[in-house]
Amino acid sequence: MNALALSVLLSFVSAVAYAGGAVVQERVAVSCPGERFAPLRRPGWWAALGLNGLGGVLHVVALAFGPLSLVQPLGALTIVFALPMAALFVGRSAGATAWRGAVMATAGLAGLLSLVGSAESHSLGPAQRTGLAVVTGGAIVALMAAARAAHRHPAVRSMLLATGAGAAFGMSSVFTKTVAVDWSAGVDLAALPSLGVIAVLSAAGVFLSQAAYRDGGLAAPLATLTVVNPVLAAVVGIAMFGETFRHGTTGTVLALGCAVVT
Repeated sequence: MNALALSVLLSFVSAVAYAGGAVVQERVAVSCPGERFAPLRRPGWWAALGLNGLGGVLHVVALAFGPLSLVQPLGALTIVFALPMAALFVGRSAGATAWRGAVMATAGLAGLLSLVGSAESHSLGPAQRTGLAVVTGGAIVALMAAARAAHRHPAVRSMLLATGAGAAFGMSSVFTKTVAVDWSAGVDLAALPSLGVIAVLSAAGVFLSQAAYRDGGLAAPLATLTVVNPVLAAVVGIAMFGETFRHGTTGTVLALGCAVVT
């Protein structure tokens, strides 16, 4: 199995784990409405955290073998897998619109898989990493402040928090890819600041998504963060890591179309 195929396989399994974690998180959020960010006393929340952790580990390994512009869009399979899992385990059936969306997401991802190209591994310099961390942190804080101001509108608050969660997860993957490239030639302690950023962003993503599920249920917040996550990471992958698609400009346009469908 070549590196690209392995990254696809790991991304699939990671999406299953993330979907299971999302379903459990939403159930915990509904059952304990008074605890917005982290219901630490609920075993279900820790189970969800474990599933998210498993998904994260598999995602990290997938990033070590494949490009951001491929691995991140495959994260959209989370919402595809979450639909049957929610129906099977918690008795929440999905309507025709949801299934049409799942089919479109799958078709869009298949198109992306056929167009992804190979590129040499690139890392980011210290100034680029600092800039990304500062901009991402500022954006997440701004989204949290906006969500707090929208306390009378739960749906709006949920979408703002889910957007912040998606941004946190997406940029966490960017830094993970950077560390993976740095460590391809051996472990280097100079990556410790990046590891700290990864830890903070990952924790922020979990807590923000928990709050989003509490206010907006499962489908809308999960769809929001599942879209924001790969869009941000893939843009960074193409703009800063030198990742490309096959067939030049035509392939890039087709890939963008597949991303819109997804």
